[in-house]
Amino acid sequence: MQYILSESDRVYTGETYIGDKGAFEIHEDGRPYHTFRTATVRVDGDRVRFKNCSFENHAGKGKEVGQAIALYLDGADITLEECTLIGHQDTLFLAPLPPKEIQVDGFLGPKQLTPRTDRTVTFKRCHIEGGVDFIFGGATAYFEDCEFVSNEKGYVFAPSTPEHIKTGFVAKNCRFLHTQDVEAKSCYIARPWREYAKVRLENCFLDDHIHPEGFHDWGKEKARETSVFEEYGSYGPGASNATRPGWVRTGDRYEE
Repeated sequence: MQYILSESDRVYTGETYIGDKGAFEIHEDGRPYHTFRTATVRVDGDRVRFKNCSFENHAGKGKEVGQAIALYLDGADITLEECTLIGHQDTLFLAPLPPKEIQVDGFLGPKQLTPRTDRTVTFKRCHIEGGVDFIFGGATAYFEDCEFVSNEKGYVFAPSTPEHIKTGFVAKNCRFLHTQDVEAKSCYIARPWREYAKVRLENCFLDDHIHPEGFHDWGKEKARETSVFEEYGSYGPGASNATRPGWVRTGDRYEE
């Protein structure tokens, strides 16, 4: 099933949404679904609240089915509390899309031609599980006391923060965990989907699946100069062996 939630000023409690569309699957129009038509749930309303809700996409691993979004958020002032998100590649998309696509039909879907509107979203005590780039997009997003669970080798964050936006993804007092079959040092905290990507970690636990470098440049040399990747007060096995690249800002505590 696929769901569109477009009403504003709504509160959803205890709802479960399950889907299974992957990017490689052929749509009824004869073309592949691609990334942005796979979402189990797409939220277009403003001031929407979710509590104890579950969003899942069971299409499968990215190398087998492609991207498969569980939750697509494109609304103002959205908050999720104690929610569960489960997928593999591209579990959670946080609008806006980047200004331009790189590949033909890369942004194929209901919002590909709409204006790119700045968004801010908040996650509190949520469980978000995935593999490759499983939290991605251009929003300013605050994650507080959340857990990010890698279920395969990959990358947690892939931000496309607009150049004019100061803050991208912020994880505060969160836990970076993994499922049992994920190997040590096989996952990265973040890589830049676009060149002005921004990610900040504050006082987060990093398990042993986190690669010592922590952050990857995705082969984009310019991103080393334009992206802002920051890490303060990390602890745990994935922090104790850290050898972060020189273009990543690190320290014991964050100060504005």
